[in-house]
Amino acid sequence: VFLIPCFVIGTDVALSCQNADDFVGASSPGDIVIGGLFAVHSEMLHPEEDPIKPVIQSCAGFEIQVFLQTLAMIHAIETINNSTLLSGVTLGYEIYDTCAEVTKAMASALRFLSKLNSSEDAVEFKCNYSDYIPRVKAVTGATYSEVSMAVSRLLALQLIPQVSPASSAEILSDKIRFPSFFRTIPSDFHQTRAMTRLICESGWNWIGVIATDDDNGRFALESFGVQAMANNVCIAFKEMLPAYLSDSTFHTKVDQAIEKIVKETRVNVIVVFMRQFHVLKLFEKAIERNVNKIWIASDNWSAAVKISTIPNIKQLGTVVGFGFKNGDISSFQEFLRNLHEKPTENNKFLREYIMLLSVCAHLEYHDFQTCIANQSQDNLLENDGSKTRIWRDDFLNANVEPGFIHSTILAVYAIAHAIKGKCKDRDCKDPSAFTPWELLEELKKVVVIDDDKEVKFDSNGDISTSYDVLLWKEIDGHMEITTMAEYDAEKGFVFEDEEKKKDFLALKKVQSTCSQHCRPGQVKKVTESPHTCCYECIYCPENHYSNKTDMDYCYQCNNKTYWAPINSTTCYRKTIYFLAWTDWFAIFLLLLSAFGVVLVLSICVIFTKNLDTPVVKASGGLTVCYIILFSHFLIFLSTVFFIDVPTEFKCKTRQALFGISFTLCISCILIKSLKILLAFSFDPKLQNFLKCMYKPIPTVVICTGIQVIICTFWLIFRTPFVNQNFSIPRAIILECNEGSIVAFGIMLGYIAALAFICFIFAFKGRKLPENYNEAKFITFGMLIYFIAWIVFIPVYATTFGKYLPAVEIIVILISNYGILCCTFLPKCYIIIYKQETNTKSAFLKMVYTYSSKSAGSVAVSQVSLDSKSSSLQATITDWCKTENDSMNGNCHFQVPGQPAIKGKILPKNGARTMVRKRVSSI
Repeated sequence: VFLIPCFVIGTDVALSCQNADDFVGASSPGDIVIGGLFAVHSEMLHPEEDPIKPVIQSCAGFEIQVFLQTLAMIHAIETINNSTLLSGVTLGYEIYDTCAEVTKAMASALRFLSKLNSSEDAVEFKCNYSDYIPRVKAVTGATYSEVSMAVSRLLALQLIPQVSPASSAEILSDKIRFPSFFRTIPSDFHQTRAMTRLICESGWNWIGVIATDDDNGRFALESFGVQAMANNVCIAFKEMLPAYLSDSTFHTKVDQAIEKIVKETRVNVIVVFMRQFHVLKLFEKAIERNVNKIWIASDNWSAAVKISTIPNIKQLGTVVGFGFKNGDISSFQEFLRNLHEKPTENNKFLREYIMLLSVCAHLEYHDFQTCIANQSQDNLLENDGSKTRIWRDDFLNANVEPGFIHSTILAVYAIAHAIKGKCKDRDCKDPSAFTPWELLEELKKVVVIDDDKEVKFDSNGDISTSYDVLLWKEIDGHMEITTMAEYDAEKGFVFEDEEKKKDFLALKKVQSTCSQHCRPGQVKKVTESPHTCCYECIYCPENHYSNKTDMDYCYQCNNKTYWAPINSTTCYRKTIYFLAWTDWFAIFLLLLSAFGVVLVLSICVIFTKNLDTPVVKASGGLTVCYIILFSHFLIFLSTVFFIDVPTEFKCKTRQALFGISFTLCISCILIKSLKILLAFSFDPKLQNFLKCMYKPIPTVVICTGIQVIICTFWLIFRTPFVNQNFSIPRAIILECNEGSIVAFGIMLGYIAALAFICFIFAFKGRKLPENYNEAKFITFGMLIYFIAWIVFIPVYATTFGKYLPAVEIIVILISNYGILCCTFLPKCYIIIYKQETNTKSAFLKMVYTYSSKSAGSVAVSQVSLDSKSSSLQATITDWCKTENDSMNGNCHFQVPGQPAIKGKILPKNGARTMVRKRVSSI
């Protein structure tokens, strides 16, 4: 059994403790008693003598705001008793002063645990308290979280419900450690998150924090630190002040904190988690040092009138804080106006307040308040000689903090509704009708109607209410605590009107950052400082961007089709380039191709109209010419597929069409070179070789067919395709990828091989008759081809961009124009401008002259032009066909000024041969 000692509290009514009832601050009997724990005094005086005895000393620092909370509890209980809520069951109360000391609070809690109606206020030790009936059924309080933590652990022994209207430490939500603790306010988790959100939305990230060095301050600081880190807010410094004003180092710590604030010039926002009397001392020193900052107040002191009325408080800067949501407290304010009529016999707090009024009544408002706060209970004994009762109606109402008053009343009503739930089927006039742990279970389910809203505890024993955002604003020369906005965890900050929103926006004008904000397009580069908020701003590199302020990293443009310059705030779509129809260079090339087509058609018309002339006949006949001209037409046409947006069809068609057409052209020219060489060669060995090679149709088909096979395999196995070239940073080049460079090279190499053979044959016939000398022009055409494509290879390999197709178009046009012009333009020139040479006699004279020179004598020789040896079979025979006597098998022609040449046309193996005589001299 534990006995509750009686401690001396040093008031006029309790010079010594005769019994335990002297320990009670305020009480009233009832069927069910509710305990109350409030820090009516801010500190407990500690004796200086030695040794220290286990006696709780007198308290000092009368707290008007907490005293008002005790009155709110009394008012709520009286209102409930005067209502029908509990149906005749009356509530009593026992309220104790904790003096903000855990030790004093524990002594009060021990009395709560004592057995009901125990003469010695004994606490029985039991293994099972299920049937134990303690002195109280529930407890309201305590004021500070540190006290609530200690008391709650003790009350949890018997699971006595404890409902606090002010203790906000996040740890108290832990139902394993504090199973019987409830509160009618949000936990510090919501408060610190709201503070962090305010800081972030105001653009601050470099702040200071000052907290009380107790459990509440440390837990609040820890919770805020986590929230700040998660939102990239850095804490420049943390200062902890001693929890008790009696601590000898308190004033030194305050001076150090002020010095730190002054030194950190970039810190313009200070978050303060402290008790009211700590804030009072801090601000008094800050005013002396002319400190001007933005102060973010915790719910402990955000609505403290005694702080807002400090002289020159406006010099400190701006105070913005978070207070508990208030409700309708008009009935409580009426209660205060009639408080002077209340008896004081069972309310030592009220009696002490009346004595304080007597001592400090002559002072002005703030001095009067300071006087009350500085009086100790021992001092009141010395000044108790006067029995004059002085009352100030305005003082208590002026010091009301609506949030705390509302939460206190709500705590009492929550307990009352839980009692109502237990008393439905029980006679609760009997104190043993139910146990505290049964009331605890009912309290978890209770629902209270507050301002037409249902309020209930969550699984953590908290009531998730919103906050009022309070702004200390000077109005008519006085500092007023105004409600700037409402904070909701889901909605954020909600403003009633635009005027209050302007007050909020005005906060953003204050800068509190370690470094200047990095603009969009820049990114933070962390310096050697341990804080991430201290950084340099650097530009985002190319192809990266940032679109917000103070970004930690730049976003990369999400794919290759976008780009961004240095210091960019967004990505831009890359410009797509290709050799378009509208490009001036493409137009120029197309005009050249069109001119080539016109030239081909013109040559075709000229040759068709002069079909029977010697020049056309000497060109191999109209069929061969048409085939060559058609291949030239296709080559010019293939250049069209190199222009405009590349497609799969264009990529596959252009090279194949060019390769096959060019091969057909070269094959036909090869046959012509072979024919010319065969006609004017007198070397028997060479003639035999040429006769074996001269198979026009098979040769053309085979040569062209090989190219067709090459292109077919190319298109099947490594087909060209459309490719996006990203080699240029800000552009996409649409181009045809050839699929296989090897196949492309084989195609061009094969054409080059045919051209080389053609060049060799043409080169050998370069000295043939002047008017008939196609071989010389074919040689020139092949040389142009070789030069163009030899230059093409390095240029093509080193060129990129949209003009790459133009390189190949140019080479195709040069080589095509070169061969076309060298093959046909000399003949067209003769046909149009030298018609006198385009006759049979002129042609025969040329042949005669060439034959005479090649023989080296004037003698006439007979040459057999049978299938084994024919030198002019292909030429002269054509002319003999036109003679009138050719039908008789005779051929007679005479070159003007020269001896006549006679021949005999002899049929042999279906072919005509001719024997001609050549005169050895003229």
